[in-house]
Amino acid sequence: MRSYDFSPLFRSTVGFDRLARLVENATGVDETSPGYPPYNIEKLGEEAYRVTMAVAGFSADELDITVHENTLTVTGRAKPAEVKAGQFLHRGIARRPFERRFQLADHIKVRNAALNNGLLDIDLVREVPETLKPRKIDIIGSRPTTIVDQAAA
Repeated sequence: MRSYDFSPLFRSTVGFDRLARLVENATGVDETSPGYPPYNIEKLGEEAYRVTMAVAGFSADELDITVHENTLTVTGRAKPAEVKAGQFLHRGIARRPFERRFQLADHIKVRNAALNNGLLDIDLVREVPETLKPRKIDIIGSRPTTIVDQAAA
């Protein structure tokens, strides 16, 4: 596998920390298991999204969802199973620990999370502040007013 060194690019830039993290995460390889647990990302509406993860065998208290600096992290740590009378002949439901990270765009907020039938649904919504939304400027009058520079006068 090829590895690229982007450090010369980022040495001369200021304020692109998030871009650097995105590039590092995209080029890095997850040693644990990149396909576990499987997940879907759905667009539910113009500003609504849902991440659905298949976490069969995990209970709600064994899962942790955190958001920090535009990164959504879902962590699963199974508690030790109680010893039962029988033994497994085949164990196909994985309960191994995992950590899955999702990079969120600006102004994406986690609305809620629910665990139903082994599927963890995390609802996300884009909430752009009013100050950043486009606004219409009304035109008043036919000629612009002259602005007098107080320092020149």
